[in-house]
Amino acid sequence: MRVLFLNPQGNFDKYDSHLTEHPDFGGQLVYVKEVSKELAKMNISVDIVTRQIIDENWPEFSNEIDYFDESLNPRIVRIPFGGEKFLNKEELWPFLSDYVKNILDFYKNENIDFITTHYGDGGYSGVLLKSKLGINFSFTGHSLGAQKMDKLGVNLENFNEFDKEYHFSQRIMAERLSMKHAFKIIVSTSMERFEQYSHPLYKDVAQIENDNKYKVIPPGVNTEIFNDDASVLDDKTIKQIKEKIKNTKKSFIILSSRLDEKKNHLAVVKAFATSKTLQNNSNLAIFLRGINDPYQDFNLLNEKEKKILKPILEEIEKAKIKDKVYFFDFRSQKELASAYKYFSQLKSVFALTAFYEPFGLAPIEAGACGLAVVATKNGGPSEIFDDGSGVLVDPENIQEIEIGLIEALKNYESYSEKVKKRVHEKFTWRRTAEGYLTVIQEGMAKKEYIKEDNLDLNGKELIINYLKNKI
Repeated sequence: MRVLFLNPQGNFDKYDSHLTEHPDFGGQLVYVKEVSKELAKMNISVDIVTRQIIDENWPEFSNEIDYFDESLNPRIVRIPFGGEKFLNKEELWPFLSDYVKNILDFYKNENIDFITTHYGDGGYSGVLLKSKLGINFSFTGHSLGAQKMDKLGVNLENFNEFDKEYHFSQRIMAERLSMKHAFKIIVSTSMERFEQYSHPLYKDVAQIENDNKYKVIPPGVNTEIFNDDASVLDDKTIKQIKEKIKNTKKSFIILSSRLDEKKNHLAVVKAFATSKTLQNNSNLAIFLRGINDPYQDFNLLNEKEKKILKPILEEIEKAKIKDKVYFFDFRSQKELASAYKYFSQLKSVFALTAFYEPFGLAPIEAGACGLAVVATKNGGPSEIFDDGSGVLVDPENIQEIEIGLIEALKNYESYSEKVKKRVHEKFTWRRTAEGYLTVIQEGMAKKEYIKEDNLDLNGKELIINYLKNKI
């Protein structure tokens, strides 16, 4: 059996280069890699079909064929399209038909049994392949353009400006076609199905009341990296921590999400800055990729990151708590896991108070390493921790965040044990891959060709009508 994972954003290599350091190198890559690897362990031939990049600044992605390890499965297949240089994912839309044409050329002598697609660009590519080959595909959105438009405050007046940067006209239409023609839409939680896919821009094609159209498959944790085995620690990471915190034995509150306004770091900083109880019982640790000292390296950040970090630093200065707040630069998953394990020995708490979190992989990775978890009640964490294995809080209520952090610190042992058990029972990549295998076996049973003629990516009129009706 051969299964393709379509992920046109061409950023896979055996070293996980640039992972989490760039908006196009986020959780989606981890997801695709881990699910494909677990399926490969089930003796399924898996190809991650992505983009070939021949660019001196991105040398990791130039070979046509690559592998993660000596097992040679999954195979990374890099298809040339859109020129040779690196392109941000928003710039790929005009070239996806070339991507699909070149996939067809590559596989002309190889059999394909099923296709999984990821993000709107992968989904649209799945639509085009299904129209040519009749092979069923699953669609995993990871995030959807309509929610992004709403969060950015897109309206009739600013739509053209945002559309130039984010290409919503193409993305929304690609997502609509993917939802309409997918054999199965894979979501991380039921909430994702009923909230995100019921958006007015998708409502007529997403079929959210059709149980046969959806499969809830939660992402998992790589338990080979994220576990509570404190005998396996990265020496460089531990040295970095010890050099900064010296002999501190206090617990820590950990913030490790990338600098993004929606992650809402500031709320936790404010809760800490205004709470003597938290300050007496813990310190605050903020993990920043690529920045070791934000006071010295502030100008190295891009404008968006500066805008997020500036009020955080101001809050720390205003509350005179610089001696209680530590910044760290951890870049790989192994470094991150070692840091989580080290801080779990200090009975620390991981906090993610994002305004909305589609799933919440970071909290369960931290929980697998033994950290107690305080997470936003908006989105996936509300289903992950509905058994009481983590503390859920309103991300817009500073006092509730403070109370939640105090609760987790006070009852660390109980929360730590419960979240570790929860992760091992429900949230491993093996479980995720088993869910995919069920979908694959159902979907490969029959061929279905697409009869729709118009597969163009032009959703501008649709979006403008939606924005008019919002007024």
